[in-house]
Amino acid sequence: MLRALVIEDDEVTARDIVAELGAHGLTADWVANGRDGLQRALADGYDIITLDRMLPGMDGIDVVSALRQRAIDTPVLMISALSDVDERVRGLRAGGDDYLTKPFAPDELAARAEVLLRRRRPAANETRLRVADLELDLVRHNAQRNGQALTLLPTEFRLLEFLMRNAGQVVTRQMIFEHVWGFHFDPGTNVIDVHIGRLRRKIDGAGQLPLIRTVRGSGYVLAPAD
Repeated sequence: MLRALVIEDDEVTARDIVAELGAHGLTADWVANGRDGLQRALADGYDIITLDRMLPGMDGIDVVSALRQRAIDTPVLMISALSDVDERVRGLRAGGDDYLTKPFAPDELAARAEVLLRRRRPAANETRLRVADLELDLVRHNAQRNGQALTLLPTEFRLLEFLMRNAGQVVTRQMIFEHVWGFHFDPGTNVIDVHIGRLRRKIDGAGQLPLIRTVRGSGYVLAPAD
């Protein structure tokens, strides 16, 4: 069973995280301060770490920096009430793999954790992604569905790659922003909806079973129709 380390000083939040990860098949240990959290992360082989930004004993930025300095590559999902772009960038540059702001929906926490776990176990020499009859060639940088070539713009290609790497998993708009565009766009705009619409028209053409679905209130999922 996969193991998670939850480093969080707020007991209610920590219990919620432990419960949500447990519901998705992870065994989670909880540590309430940064210094003890660092020691546990160094001593035990965890598959993922959720790390609060503001911690007693040792700040979350210092914890993740210390892990990376010691060549510990365990995925770290940073969690914080500090939501401005500069803070998120600082956490990622210190060595965090993803950044989730409080308050957060439990299903988004689980989705981000699953993405990080999947990213840590890429297929060896993976050069093609395939979902149903949709294929993406990462070397030649082309795509096709049912043998028919698709003409994709660079951003559409990156968006489709992200969706295919997380096939069957709901990804939120914020996750798409962070992984496809970075932090250059205002999440309040409709830029993602516009690009998803364009991508749909290209891969879910007439007579094709739709692959991209909208999950109301959550985001999008790419998966074969049931």
